[in-house]
Amino acid sequence: MLRSTNRLAPAVALSGLLATLVVMPTQAASASGAAAAHTCTGTATAPGVLTGSYPGNVIVKGVCAVNAGPAVVKGNLAIAPGGALLAIFAFNDKTHKGFSSLTVIRNVVVSKGAALALGCEPTAFPCADDTGKPPTLQSRGTIGGSLFATDSLGVLVHNSSIGGAVAQQGGGGGLSCTPKGIFKLFKTPVFSDYEDNVFGDSLIVTGLHSCWLGAIRNAVHGSLIYTSNKMADPDANEVTHNDINRSLTCQGNTPAVQYGDGGSTPDVVSGMATGQCRFSRLVPNPAPNGPLEPIAVHATA
Repeated sequence: MLRSTNRLAPAVALSGLLATLVVMPTQAASASGAAAAHTCTGTATAPGVLTGSYPGNVIVKGVCAVNAGPAVVKGNLAIAPGGALLAIFAFNDKTHKGFSSLTVIRNVVVSKGAALALGCEPTAFPCADDTGKPPTLQSRGTIGGSLFATDSLGVLVHNSSIGGAVAQQGGGGGLSCTPKGIFKLFKTPVFSDYEDNVFGDSLIVTGLHSCWLGAIRNAVHGSLIYTSNKMADPDANEVTHNDINRSLTCQGNTPAVQYGDGGSTPDVVSGMATGQCRFSRLVPNPAPNGPLEPIAVHATA
């Protein structure tokens, strides 16, 4: 199970496999008048690669990585059903000079059964090509618009900036911690996680059924809404240490929103806090037997 004290386990598993992936050449998008959509295709063992600048939209089919320098998508980016985009590399692993990152000027869409891993950092989610002990590298993802995920397998966003909203609805790996889809190759449970990000609008996750889910240390300029998310891991649904400019709503989550066994600090909310995240709710910090503390507190002027 994904206890908060070993929350790095999925990232380490990802790193072990992804560091061995072969860098495949990318094809330039065609352009005659308006920029045509570029399609990136690949597999887990031979992923396609996004690198350079794409003047229009990008479609990811199969598995693609951002590990050959910066990639800039000036339109929208869509991950097709069952696909996966892995933008969790710090270095340019093709030329061995410079760094990798992903910037999408408009929106990102994660389709049914698809997965997105955007951004990496030393503590919460080490980069796939960071061999340091302890890890020291990072890669920051940027989305100018919003992130939409509907019935997707998993969404992992760390150390990133999203100008608009994040809306993840439905999907997940089901109420078990058995690896599925692309997570099966990494021998890690299916999960979704948002840590150390800046969101220009709201973060909304609803109706997700998976192994583990968290939202930790995010700056949310809109509201944070977690509803009807059911997880197999009793340590899941950690929604803590977020700075929320508007309201915080947590309802119908199983397990109920909590600190987790690693402990944390309360969410700081400028507006209302309701449901499992109401100001009056006291929960163990750390779970399950720590001293009782409020899960959320009101921001002070």
